Amino acid sequence: MDEDDLMHLGLVDDDEIILDEAALVLALLDHPGMDGEPYLDLFEAIAEALDEASATASAAEPDAEEQAELLAQVIGGAFDFIGDRETYDDPANADVVRVVDRRRGLPVSLSILYVAAARRMGWIANALDVPGHVLVLIGDETVPVMIDPFRGGERVSQEQLLALLKTGLPAGEGGQGSPVRHVAAMPNRAVLVRLLLNQATRAERAGDGRRALTLFERMTIIAPGYPHAWWEQARLQLVDGDIPGARKSLSAMLEITREPDLRARITEVMGSLPAS
Repeated sequence: MDEDDLMHLGLVDDDEIILDEAALVLALLDHPGMDGEPYLDLFEAIAEALDEASATASAAEPDAEEQAELLAQVIGGAFDFIGDRETYDDPANADVVRVVDRRRGLPVSLSILYVAAARRMGWIANALDVPGHVLVLIGDETVPVMIDPFRGGERVSQEQLLALLKTGLPAGEGGQGSPVRHVAAMPNRAVLVRLLLNQATRAERAGDGRRALTLFERMTIIAPGYPHAWWEQARLQLVDGDIPGARKSLSAMLEITREPDLRARITEVMGSLPAS
């Protein structure tokens, strides 16, 4: 898997993206020469284990509650995937290769495994954007079930979700943030951007601006319609002294942005750039 696979992700329709395979494409860019087949085999092994568990549990098609239980039983139990509480900010937690190797990860990386596995079974599953966290929603809008892959697929009640929204709990748990009033299922590209953003934030926090820039560049390739990635790419290009690159990034952002105030801000920044 290489840069061509990355370009392909940016061209396909959102609903054609297979989340765990796409996350593997992104991870393998940082592991040149590594064979991705064992990881693809593991994704299939999870689906096979789910299929076997489903057949054993019930002769009928499992409902959302049973699907949630099976996902927790197989992914959180048999395959031992769980949130990394001890070294939460380790960059390995957002690298699907290392997540599979270690069986530990962030909410978003673990949610990718759950959602992809459920969809292979033909079940309805989506990553749910919660402040500082990612949950998984199983089932349709009528009787959905929420689970937390970071806690091994533990069920999340409506009351627990409301409490989470009231506190605005950030990633890492235990903090206080701004309360929000709603959550939303994330499109596939948004999930992948969230995964890369976790890595970029950690890289910049560690003083590795070049690594962060590389990650934002990947975001603009796989999700060219997401303006935030272009803005951050331009910011880091300016830090790096790449004025032409920053101007190009801001121009791309201007093309996809329709919000008047943001367009005015982009235009102002572009006008302030020195001539290249």
